[in-house]
Amino acid sequence: MTKRDYYEILGVSRTAQQEEIKRAYRKLAVKYHPDKNPGDASSEASFKELAEAYDIISDADKRAAYDRYGHAAFQGAGGRGAAGGFHDPFDLFREMFAGQGGKAGMGGMGGGIFEQFFQGGAEASSRDGKQRGADLRYDLQITLEEAFSGCEKEIEIQKLDACQTCDGSGAAPGAKTASCSLCQGRGQVAMSRGFFQVVQTCPQCHGAGQVIDKPCQNCRGEGCEERVSRITLKIPAGIDEGARLRSSGSGEAGIRGGGKGDLYVIIHLKKHSVFEREGMNLHCQIPIPFSIAALGGEVKVPTLCGLVDLKIVSGTQSGSTFSIRGSGMPSLQSPRKGDLYVRVEVEVPTKLNAEQRQALEKFSQLCGEENTPLHRSFTERLKDFLSN
Repeated sequence: MTKRDYYEILGVSRTAQQEEIKRAYRKLAVKYHPDKNPGDASSEASFKELAEAYDIISDADKRAAYDRYGHAAFQGAGGRGAAGGFHDPFDLFREMFAGQGGKAGMGGMGGGIFEQFFQGGAEASSRDGKQRGADLRYDLQITLEEAFSGCEKEIEIQKLDACQTCDGSGAAPGAKTASCSLCQGRGQVAMSRGFFQVVQTCPQCHGAGQVIDKPCQNCRGEGCEERVSRITLKIPAGIDEGARLRSSGSGEAGIRGGGKGDLYVIIHLKKHSVFEREGMNLHCQIPIPFSIAALGGEVKVPTLCGLVDLKIVSGTQSGSTFSIRGSGMPSLQSPRKGDLYVRVEVEVPTKLNAEQRQALEKFSQLCGEENTPLHRSFTERLKDFLSN
């Protein structure tokens, strides 16, 4: 079968420097690593192909031979490189990610990022089997009034909590622990995959290195069980759409007494029938009678604290906006409040009796151009348009 070009496999150009080649290899090795794709033969084949390409291109002498002769330069060595064999594909990870102690053996790969990335992380599961519980998300819908004044909400969620029978230990009364027979207490097992070995978390003890001879029958040794929990949340005044609240320790219980996860509550505001929110400011629209728009006066305007009087100046046009300072939403960081912006719509009467019609007709006859500045301005612009 025809081999692919090594540079194509790595996704780099033929003039690529070593750092660029190393970065490309690291990115693709993470993508195709067997631990990330268990049971995927295609990913395993890609990982081997990638290791072969990097073995050649990362070595100056081998790369020079490949650039000159291509794959034929290594056919005499059975396709295993001019130096007689590929490097361990994990060496680069150890070099880049190993923790203190340098290059570790395959039986225990150190405490670096490599182990955390491919084996669940050192913090996720300790050697005594304890594992931190998962964080949870809850979407909470509140009203604009509740966001304005702040409130307390009690929510119900179904989640893993500490087993009440064993108090989260996972062990039955009088149970003892013993070294895991599969991993011999190491918490990891090495599995052969083709020409290399992969170290994985022990499936029998889940990385603890120890097993309980009499696990709790209620939770089957996990130390947690699923229950409905009630959690009280304090919602601060001024909270906005999409805000995230964290309730520490209200997530799921950990395995075998591990620490609890956190609960993250995402706030959503219900649509209001009167107000629209824009940050700390509120907007609303109210109708006003034609007579008040023409003569001026006061109208009642709703706020989240009750009705207030708004002065309308004479000659107010439909669509005009007035602001009421301090009648918006409170700030989360200071005592300051936003403003309320009121857009007025002049309401035209739809049904007129004879007396009303007669009065309006007389009023219309008395109005001159000085009473209709918008109409006059439009007429002038229309004349200019038609004359061109």
